Amino acid sequence: MKNNVKAWLYLLPAVLFLGVFMVYPLIDVLIYSFEEGYNSASQSFFGVGLYNYDYVLHDPYFLQAVKNTFLLVIITVPISTGLALLISLGLSSIKKLKRLFQTVYFLPYVTNTLAVGLVFMILFKKTAYSDGLINLLIGLVGCNPIDFIDGPYAAKMFVLCFYTIWIVLPFKILILTSALASVDQTYYNAAKLDGTSKFRTFARITLPMISPMIFYLIITGFIGAFKAYSDAVALFGTNLNAAGMNTIVGYVYDMLYGNGGGYPSFASAAALILFAVVLTITCVNLLVSGKATGK
Repeated sequence: MKNNVKAWLYLLPAVLFLGVFMVYPLIDVLIYSFEEGYNSASQSFFGVGLYNYDYVLHDPYFLQAVKNTFLLVIITVPISTGLALLISLGLSSIKKLKRLFQTVYFLPYVTNTLAVGLVFMILFKKTAYSDGLINLLIGLVGCNPIDFIDGPYAAKMFVLCFYTIWIVLPFKILILTSALASVDQTYYNAAKLDGTSKFRTFARITLPMISPMIFYLIITGFIGAFKAYSDAVALFGTNLNAAGMNTIVGYVYDMLYGNGGGYPSFASAAALILFAVVLTITCVNLLVSGKATGK
């Protein structure tokens, strides 16, 4: 009994911190989402119901944000994970200058997101004085320049996906490189004695051994991509609705603080919709990964 009391006393600061800064805000957001016509100035509302959800789900800006976010998730998560696995396999097979290459690949992760976004904008943006470095390279192969920042939707989505993959790649490479280094060499030695091909060794030994880390990166990748906002701001500025490149998190922010801000009830409804989507996809991923790894 005394040990239990002592343990709870040790946990009390963490429990209070989580309660004040996580549990209470979640409950507050839930309450806001059902308060119709909430006025932040007078702290008043005229009813309780599902109007906020109905408004958000029929708002063209929110639907555009959902489309952008889902495309970003579907495109960037598998591509970034696949590229990270290929690069990690390459790094694991390098003997000389291995640490140097690991450092080079990890540099984007410790670089400020907005700074990287500014570099990307300079590379891709078409101005009155220059078509940008990327368009210069495109012109060398005989193609017309493309306005990646202010041009067609497909071009803007391409840049956003490219930028997102670039940002998340270093962390995934670090995790997978560590996972590959932890695989017991005994299995590889046995495979060599049996004359097993490299592809079969990878499929039968490497992939199953690092599959928990791959599923971890996929799950965290989905969550991270659904929370994307700063990536889009770095490339297209703060008025993402005008650019047609807003995300769900950006929509929540705009409802709270943007040009049309001051609507915490709508923002709360949108935030809870995002929470429900992320929770559902995470549960599905955990179920699939559990079956795949036999847990």
